[in-house]
Amino acid sequence: MKKLVSARKREIAAIAAKTDATIDFSDMPEVLDWSDAEVGKFYRPTKRPVTIRLDDDVIDWLKSYGRGYQTKANMLLRHAMEANQQTTAKTRKTA
Repeated sequence: MKKLVSARKREIAAIAAKTDATIDFSDMPEVLDWSDAEVGKFYRPTKRPVTIRLDDDVIDWLKSYGRGYQTKANMLLRHAMEANQQTTAKTRKTA
């Protein structure tokens, strides 16, 4: 991370010292209708480093799609987890 020069530090301090009453919100109208809001849109679960052993062909397949093979593996596992949770929830409702 680059070091902040003193002028930039003063700018940041001046902004941080402002109160809500002194901030101009005129270019940002207040949202009164939240019906189209998406819950959890910006939520990112915490990540934890783990060691997992996968078959070579599985890793090659994930890597064949380009960078981010671990992210793809996480996405696939999440999809399987959510599908399992939905199936389990349906089974519990009918039981």
